[in-house]
Order: sequence, then structure tokens, then C-alpha cells
Amino acid sequence: MTRSPLLVESGSDELRYTNLFACISEEDDGYVIQIRLYNQASPESAAWGEEITDSFERASMLIAALASEFSIPPASIKIEIRMADLRSGTQH
Repeated sequence: MTRSPLLVESGSDELRYTNLFACISEEDDGYVIQIRLYNQASPESAAWGEEITDSFERASMLIAALASEFSIPPASIKIEIRMADLRSGTQH
């Protein structure tokens, strides 16, 4: 299965995304990242997308790249992680 890279485009030059929500879900063959970018003042003007990666590190890199591209500060980023088996994951 070939997928194109995650692409987020704004329909308006005036729209500025202030918040990012990401959900990383572990699947049998990799990780699915669901992204939602929105402006807190007008959450109805949102952009979203989904991408499949082969590693958790790559998923993290995609989220960081989007946050950087849209200048979203860490305090405005929410990440949900869904692992298949929490007991086999890395503990920090």
C-alpha cells in the first residue's frame, strides 16, 4: 500500500493554526497518526489528516515537523498514544 505524505494546506492566507492534536495508534504493521490542526478562536476552521509510518520515532518526527511549520508552541500540542500492549512498551 503506497500513501502520499501528510499534506496540510490552508484555504486562506489569513487562517493561522494555534493548536495541534495528534493521536498515534499502534497497528499490526506500523503506527497510524491522526492529526488535527485548528485555531482556538475558530475551531470549526480545522484541517486534519492521517498517515501510516513504520516506527514510533517517525510518527513523532511528523508531529514535530507540523508543529514547527505552523509555529505551534508545545503548550498547545496534545498527543494521545494508543499502544496495542502497554506492558511490552518502553518505560520512561
